[in-house]
Amino acid sequence: MINQERIVNEFLKYVQIDSPTKKEGKFARFIEEELKNIGLEVYVDDAGDQVGSDTGNVIGKLKGSKDMEPILFSCHMDTVSPGEGIKPVIKDGVIYSDGTTILGGDDKAGIAAVVEALKVIKENNIEHGPIEVVFSIYEEGGLFGAKNLDYTKIEAKRAFVLDSGGDPGQIIIKGPAQDKINAKIIGKPAHAGVCPEEGISAIQVVAKAISSMNLLRIDEETTANIGVIQGGKVTNIVCPEVEIQAEARSLDNDKLDKQTTHMVDCLKEAAKEFGAEVEIDTKRMYSAFVIEEKDEIVKVVKNACKNIGLKPFTQASGGGSDTNILNGKGIKTVNLGIGEKKAHTLEEHLKIEDLVNSAKLVLEIIKTA
Repeated sequence: MINQERIVNEFLKYVQIDSPTKKEGKFARFIEEELKNIGLEVYVDDAGDQVGSDTGNVIGKLKGSKDMEPILFSCHMDTVSPGEGIKPVIKDGVIYSDGTTILGGDDKAGIAAVVEALKVIKENNIEHGPIEVVFSIYEEGGLFGAKNLDYTKIEAKRAFVLDSGGDPGQIIIKGPAQDKINAKIIGKPAHAGVCPEEGISAIQVVAKAISSMNLLRIDEETTANIGVIQGGKVTNIVCPEVEIQAEARSLDNDKLDKQTTHMVDCLKEAAKEFGAEVEIDTKRMYSAFVIEEKDEIVKVVKNACKNIGLKPFTQASGGGSDTNILNGKGIKTVNLGIGEKKAHTLEEHLKIEDLVNSAKLVLEIIKTA
């Protein structure tokens, strides 16, 4: 029942409507009309005002023909850079950009799958329970749309996010918590050629701290990374100040606490050793989630996959998504693979077959949930 030609054309249309993070307004207005034309009640919340985007989250509701618990489908509207002026091309059944931008399948492939499934339901008068959709803003870089979603509009207690790069059939049941660690090391300037011993090199302090840290792959559940180092202007002055931006992630909140504390302690100890000062800000961006294999929501997806000939498989993810936030709000949520490959790169691509299968899966979940 999924109309391949239509979903491909809609997806191509979607990615050509620019929606970089914090500038999702044009696409939000377009998709709002799409949902209204299908028959959904549509709301746009005020999350944009809170986080600096030019629109809020788009929330849609379709009344059910059956009296049952509502389910929620969620995807994000924003895209990473370079994501303006996208020109999609199709080659051998695969959709690419022209190589100068990302494609935008992250996450407009998910949106296309949800919208196509809703169209098929309405066209064929398929019985279903109440359906809710959330197309969020500002997911990239902090999940801020989901964090500021108007949850008074959401009744569903089960949700399906379509935002993972695995093949359709993939079910993400574990996602990590993440801490951001920003630090400023304050040393003391001095002339590097005349009296360097009178200075305190912030670069040297940071080098000592980082050399003492356990970084990158810590264990099978935990990672850590120093992503940005900034400091210094000229070579003849002992560098007085350096700023670093780092992160740590883990599927286990206790392990994350331990790793973050370790990194902070390394910075403090190095500063003390050299007589420098250090200012450190840590922030829990989102918490980990774990859905049990035997949980009903996993069974729903597995059964839906089998019904349409897909092989279901569960995995843990090392990345954060709106799935983390929805679970944290008490909405049991899994993230589903939609086939987006090499997301956030100029080589991003999506098989038409995966786009169609994602829509089929959404439709089957609605029919069987």
